[in-house]
Amino acid sequence: MSRILVAGGAGFLGAHLCEKLLGEGHDVYCADNLHTGVKHNIKHLLSNSCFNFIQHDVTNALYVDVDEIYNLACPASPIHYQVDPVQTLKVNINGAINMLDLSKRVNAKILQASSSEVYGDPEVHPQSEQYWGKVDPVCMRSCYIEGKRCVETLFFSYFRQYGLQIKVGRIFNTYGPRMHPNDGRVISNFIVQALKGDDITIYGTGQQTRSFCYVDDLVEGLIRLMGAPANITGPINLGNPSEITISQLAQRILSLTGSSSKLIYLPLPRDDPRQRKPVIDQAKSLLNWEPRVKLNDGLKQTIIYFEKLLCIRGSSGLLKN
Repeated sequence: MSRILVAGGAGFLGAHLCEKLLGEGHDVYCADNLHTGVKHNIKHLLSNSCFNFIQHDVTNALYVDVDEIYNLACPASPIHYQVDPVQTLKVNINGAINMLDLSKRVNAKILQASSSEVYGDPEVHPQSEQYWGKVDPVCMRSCYIEGKRCVETLFFSYFRQYGLQIKVGRIFNTYGPRMHPNDGRVISNFIVQALKGDDITIYGTGQQTRSFCYVDDLVEGLIRLMGAPANITGPINLGNPSEITISQLAQRILSLTGSSSKLIYLPLPRDDPRQRKPVIDQAKSLLNWEPRVKLNDGLKQTIIYFEKLLCIRGSSGLLKN
């Protein structure tokens, strides 16, 4: 049994990770300022004697004696991270420094949840860890993109200078239950619109592609990366290499929900990447990991979650902290 800190543990990914770690018998400390995370995500964990919730902003130093640290603290959807771009940079950079300094003080292994956004709008397809990316440092998304790129630099600088035990995982599009209905991500957007009978909004031609990984698979990848030998630092891509166009995704969600929603096409936002697909050879060979949940199966579980969420939220304001 280990003592494990999950920074950003009340968010979509963080809550699933906390649940999985508790199921493995660990003591879990969940730190979250509830800016984009919600307490409802971890409500069912609060009665567990091995679970400790700490309402905390990682831009401030945190003192807790742990064996492992997962740093997931940062708004991850464009809608959320563009609201306050300066704060997004602070959470990424200052938050990472505080978590790295904590790791250094208590000699804890530390894993950074990086992002496929570091590849920008890629000119190389699919994207392997050896690709350096094509990034505009002054675009609307750069507060998040450059924040993640800087965090990777920080992690490897602490690794080289102080000998910290680091892990860096580059997370590609992930979906599943506990996604926020208003996070602006394509799967949550489409499902909520379909269930409400609203028009489904597709930006651009709909021929841009994404690769979607179910949350249970992604969490398993993070845990395997943390448990890998010390010489396996990453960065390692974690995502599903099965590629689908946005139009195909919309049609699939319409079919699974039985919705009569219409598709409407709007201009593509500036700097929206045209294609994303991970090369996961390193994850396969070094972590013995690859996604197992098929897209249709994961979408069905996500749709069931949103059906319940929309029903409850309509009567009780479910997502208010």
